[in-house]
Amino acid sequence: MSANLFSPISLRGLTLANRIVVAPMCQYSAVDGVATDWHMIHCGQLALSGAGLAFIEATGVEPRGRISPGCVGLWDDETEVALKRVVDACHLHGVTPLGIQLGHAGRKASAYAPQGGGGPLTAEDGAWETLGPSAIAFDDGWHTPKAMDRADMDTVITAFVDAAKRSARIGFVAAELHCAHGYLLSSFLSPIANRRNDAYGGDIQGRMKFPLEVFEATRAVWPEDRPLGVRMNGVDWDDRGLTIDDAIAFSKALEPLGCDFFDISGGGNSAQVRPDLGPGYQASHAAAVEAATGVPTMAVGMIRDPKLADSLIKDGNVSMVALARGLLYEPKWPWRAAFELGVEPPMPAQHGRGFPTKWRHAFPELMEANK
Repeated sequence: MSANLFSPISLRGLTLANRIVVAPMCQYSAVDGVATDWHMIHCGQLALSGAGLAFIEATGVEPRGRISPGCVGLWDDETEVALKRVVDACHLHGVTPLGIQLGHAGRKASAYAPQGGGGPLTAEDGAWETLGPSAIAFDDGWHTPKAMDRADMDTVITAFVDAAKRSARIGFVAAELHCAHGYLLSSFLSPIANRRNDAYGGDIQGRMKFPLEVFEATRAVWPEDRPLGVRMNGVDWDDRGLTIDDAIAFSKALEPLGCDFFDISGGGNSAQVRPDLGPGYQASHAAAVEAATGVPTMAVGMIRDPKLADSLIKDGNVSMVALARGLLYEPKWPWRAAFELGVEPPMPAQHGRGFPTKWRHAFPELMEANK
C-alpha cells in the first residue's frame, strides 16, 4: 500500500517522522496566561498521538494579544516556566515533538471563550483595549480597536521577539506565526480590516509590510537550526477580502526572509461569510502556495480520511496535512491512518500493544479488510 503520508520530511535541522501535523487548538483553560494541568493532559495526549509534529494552541505574545482571558500567553517568567513544565514532560515521554504558534488576536481580542458564548467581553468582565490596522470593529457590537501607530507596531514586534526567545529556551522544536483567521497580522493583510492610507495599507505590498517586519524580527532571534513558518489565509472567503493571489504574493515575500513552511487556512476577517465545508475544502489554496513558492506547505480543513490525506501528499499537491478537531475526536488518528495505509506509526512502548497488528485476534475484520 501507499504510505506517502508516513514518509519523513526535513525542515531545517528538524526531521519529522511523517507528514501529519497537529494544528493549534485553543483550549481557553489558562489562568492569566499561565498554562495549567489541563495543558499537561491535553498536550500530553497530542505528544502520544504519533503525528510528525504537534503545535500547541495560539499563544499570546502580550496580555492584550489573547483572544480570551483563558488563553495561554508567553510574556514573562511565570508563563515561560509553566509552558516549559508541559513541554519537558511531553518531550520526555511522548513520540511527537511540540511546536508553538505565536500570535496576537488584534481586534478579535478581549472576547469570551466559545464555551462562554463568544463575543466581545463587557467592561464588567474585564474587557481590555484592542489593536488593529484601522479603527474598524470586527462586527456589530464588537470593540472598536485602536488604529496602530508606529509605537504600537514596535511594541508588538518586541513582544513577538521576546516570546520567540522564550519559546526557544522552553525547547519548542518549531514555531509558526499566526497570520490567519482575522487576528492581528491577518487583519493587516486583509482589505476588509486594513483601510490605512499610509505605507502599511493600500495594495498587498503595503498590507503585508507589518507582518513581514514581525516575521523578519522573529526569524533573527529564532535558532538557525529550527524551522519557523507562517499560518495564513489562502482567502478570506469574502469577495471584499484577501485573495489567493494576495496569499501567494505574501508567501513569495516571506520565502527569502527564511520562512520554512506555510500552513494555509482561511476566513475569520469577515463575520458575514462562511465557506461551503467539505473534506479538504481548503487544500487547493495550500497547493497553489506550494506550487508558487516551492516551500513545504500543509493543507488543513476536514482532512479526516487517511486516503485523502495520503493522496494530497502522493499527488504532489502539498507536503503535509494538518488536523485539529479531528484529533480531538480521535486522538490516535495517526494510528488509524497508518494501519489503513499499511505502515506503523511512531508509538510509545507503553501503548504499542494496542496497535491492530500487535493484537490481530481482536481486530479480525480490520485485518481482513486491510489485506
